[in-house]
Amino acid sequence: MSAASLHASATSLLETWRPDTDADRSLREAMLAFLGSAPGGCLRAHAPGHITASAVVFSHDGREVLLTLHPRVGRWIQLGGHCEERDDTVADAALREAIEESGITELRLVPGLYGAQAHPITCSLGVPTRHLDLLFRIVAPEGAVPVRSSESTDLRWWPVDALPEDADVLLR
Repeated sequence: MSAASLHASATSLLETWRPDTDADRSLREAMLAFLGSAPGGCLRAHAPGHITASAVVFSHDGREVLLTLHPRVGRWIQLGGHCEERDDTVADAALREAIEESGITELRLVPGLYGAQAHPITCSLGVPTRHLDLLFRIVAPEGAVPVRSSESTDLRWWPVDALPEDADVLLR
């Protein structure tokens, strides 16, 4: 478990990801170029930008998505956050973040990359940076009841066809 294993997992995920759109293909290439020049680019300490692990958590039947009202961003977004050196892979980081932020311990990660996004943000570093989000699809068990953590202003299930107007979440 190290910056090197996180870097290797991010690179492998992006190399095997076959996005459908030109915009996603361009983002994929930009992220691979970033990783090629940033051996520590999966850790928050890399101030110019860093890979983050996002979890798009769906209900067991795929009809709802769990979103957090993020206190720093001020909008409804997917769960997730920074990779940590204790995470072996970016997927491990996404699952850890989803469990920590939802309180649901029985989450199941669907293998492979669900998508990618890039966001300018001032995160916990306190300086403007860029989050290069690798997104993973995660499925909750039937009847899962989320418990809001201190990292969220609010946390709730939303129907995938009736998201709040200010939601910023990738749904495929």
